Amino acid sequence: MDLHTISTAIAEFVKANEIWAAPIVFLLAFGECLAFVSLLLPATIILIAIGGLLGASGIDIWPVWIAGALGSTLGYAASYWLGLYYKDRIHTFWPFRTNPAMITQGRDFFDRYGAAGVFFGHFFGPLRAVVPVIAGMCMMRQVPFQVANVVASTIWTTGTILPGALGMEWLLASNGK
Repeated sequence: MDLHTISTAIAEFVKANEIWAAPIVFLLAFGECLAFVSLLLPATIILIAIGGLLGASGIDIWPVWIAGALGSTLGYAASYWLGLYYKDRIHTFWPFRTNPAMITQGRDFFDRYGAAGVFFGHFFGPLRAVVPVIAGMCMMRQVPFQVANVVASTIWTTGTILPGALGMEWLLASNGK
């Protein structure tokens, strides 16, 4: 079995099951942006691969992109609310219990950059797991947090899903398919 045959079979499978694309991307993006879970789930690389599969299968990218942006936004917001609710008790939760420096470094990052830190923290895996929790612990105002969250989530989702999807569409078009 050659690579073309395998690729075609995978693309056909994805197309046949396209109804699951948006919910799967939503859950992966939510998990990738949810504190604690994001440390265990390698969703960014999976989302990049899904983007390529979407482009190869011809599935409409925009509903899936919207699902990813919503999942990312809600995961980051849920992390904020965890920090807001649990405040200093966060220290007792894994991974902070075993690595308290994460909170110290996250707090330093948040104190230094504020809302910009919330935005940029979204693009770095370890920070993505800590910064929104710290923002909640510090009782950052909702509006600046959510503005930074929504903008960063939109850009992050665009950067994870669209390159693969558009790249595969371009590759297939240039090969005369």
